[in-house]
Amino acid sequence: MNKLSLLICSLAFFNVTRAQQLQKIWSTDTTLKVPESVLFDQKYQRLFVSNIDGKNPWEKDSKGGISLVTLSGKVLNPNWITGLHAPKGMTKFQDFLIVADVDSVVIIDILRGSIVKKIYVEGAQGLNDITSDKRGNMYVVDSKTKKIHYIDATKLEVKVHLSDLSAPNGILYADKTLYYLDAGALYKLGKDKERIKLAEGMEGNTDGLIQVDETSFIISCWAGAVWYVKTNGEKKLLLDTREQGSNTADLGYDEQKKVLYVPTFWKNHVTAYQLSL
Repeated sequence: MNKLSLLICSLAFFNVTRAQQLQKIWSTDTTLKVPESVLFDQKYQRLFVSNIDGKNPWEKDSKGGISLVTLSGKVLNPNWITGLHAPKGMTKFQDFLIVADVDSVVIIDILRGSIVKKIYVEGAQGLNDITSDKRGNMYVVDSKTKKIHYIDATKLEVKVHLSDLSAPNGILYADKTLYYLDAGALYKLGKDKERIKLAEGMEGNTDGLIQVDETSFIISCWAGAVWYVKTNGEKKLLLDTREQGSNTADLGYDEQKKVLYVPTFWKNHVTAYQLSL
């Protein structure tokens, strides 16, 4: 076999392998309105989807909201929560859905389907992704001011946790550790807030961050790429929809069934993929 044939076979093998790792299951219809984030609800077996619903993803226009979607891809209630501005990242604590919305963190009672509290972050311009620990304390990223804020669950006090970042977005609290994305790299926060880089070389617009296990993550880049990333710096491209002009925003994940949920932003739908690693 000559070198050219070997190269073609190698590329073909890589493409098949990649396809086997992420198989499309379904896509919703396009009634969603600029979906930015998906959160899988293990307890109630459904998906929460944040909708920006506007041409300006940072505008305070009261057009945004949260939709409910079934695990088979049916948009169950497109207007479950309305009156938000440009909602993006979400996290869940007990029976409360917590949403980052431009300059405030919105607390939603899931059982009642109503907003119970808005926590305004002074000086915030672009609250984006959000996570919470086991006590309900929150960490929220401001991609505009390039900061990470900490919100105490008991006192609801807001403090700057980390500043002087480059292009922060995805954030995740797991295993008593805070992980975050900044300008194409994955970091964890060590003792005394030491910024430890775990992996780099992804597109600068890194967006969604989910944990697969203690040493691996799945990271999306808004432009249309999804990566499998190890804490030792290794990474593999799982999905590339840039040529189709389909964005891959803030991901949702069913850990038990290994199903990945990808919001497509301007394409107005969510796509589910079966992950096999």
